Amino acid sequence: MYTGIVMGVEHIRNIQLADGYRTIFVSNTQGLFDDVFIGASVAIDGVCLTVTQISEDLQSIAFDISDVSNALTTLQFLQKDSPVNVERSFKVGMENGGHSLYGHIEGMAQIKQLQHHGATLHLDIAIPAEKMKYFFHKGFIGLHGCSLTVNNVDKAQHLISVDLIPETLRLTNLKFLKQGDFVNFEIDHTTRTLVDTIEGIYANRL
Repeated sequence: MYTGIVMGVEHIRNIQLADGYRTIFVSNTQGLFDDVFIGASVAIDGVCLTVTQISEDLQSIAFDISDVSNALTTLQFLQKDSPVNVERSFKVGMENGGHSLYGHIEGMAQIKQLQHHGATLHLDIAIPAEKMKYFFHKGFIGLHGCSLTVNNVDKAQHLISVDLIPETLRLTNLKFLKQGDFVNFEIDHTTRTLVDTIEGIYANRL
């Protein structure tokens, strides 16, 4: 489990292709992986991945990504030197300053518009039409692993809006977004459960 509080940005050092998957090697310039171990779960741009290799000098941490995960997420667009958001998994006893995320990405959403308001950034994001039922005003969404509050929902246009404070922009790769870019998004698991359960109850009564 994750909290959606990204710890920092690291970069892709190398990518290796294999049969049915590829391996990404992520830098460790900030010491975020100093106590990592093989088999540990780490969110990379919001995607829950497993550590598969650790370099002896701790400067490179490897993750295998299946073709299925590549096709579903923005990890397919990664290249050498691409910046990625990093969050280590939640530990019992830690403060949870965000929301509960699982790293189970729903798919990709597209940035339709960006507007800078002083030091903050407003994003209008296109959500696949069939997923809009899971979003509501002041609910939350995981974007590239960042837990963000939904400030507007336009069901007719299939858009939601979020606003990023300077600290979020400083710590994450969301500051590099451009109009037309895609981001990984995760739906709140509790909201999904409630919506799907209620829909199922009504469907059975009809």
